[in-house]
Amino acid sequence: MKRKVTGKQQNSRMCFVCGLKNPSGLRASFYELEGGDLMAVFRARDEHQSYPGRLHGGISATVLDETIGRAILNRTQGEVWGVTVEFTMRFKKPVPIDSPVRVVGRIVKEGSRFFEGTGEILLEDGSVAVEGQGKYIKMPLSKIADPEKQEWKIVRSPDDPLEVET
Repeated sequence: MKRKVTGKQQNSRMCFVCGLKNPSGLRASFYELEGGDLMAVFRARDEHQSYPGRLHGGISATVLDETIGRAILNRTQGEVWGVTVEFTMRFKKPVPIDSPVRVVGRIVKEGSRFFEGTGEILLEDGSVAVEGQGKYIKMPLSKIADPEKQEWKIVRSPDDPLEVET
């Protein structure tokens, strides 16, 4: 299903998932989608593998958790983050390295202090490789990091999509 991209979220300097200056990181881009979901897009490299040609399961957990946790930014104009309280996942298929990876996350329940979310890692053919769900506490960005020091900003690219396949 094609969905309209309604916004792009910030990247940072050294975050493993979104840090643009982290030489070992994923350098994922995050796109807000119509309907409130969030999609991360990245290309895993050799240094991210476990078994040859496959994304390490811990990295799958990391990017899926980050995507679900960041979904709250859609609702809070980037002022409140989700900090993981608990997270579980199920592996269904291997995630290949050196091909585009899409991760979709969403909020399914929200209270005043906590929220819960679900998400999937999608393969190029649209099939689900990994499913996850978690519970997060809402935390103001000012209590987590200094946005200026972390170079927290939206970085536009000519490759940014106007719509994506989910």
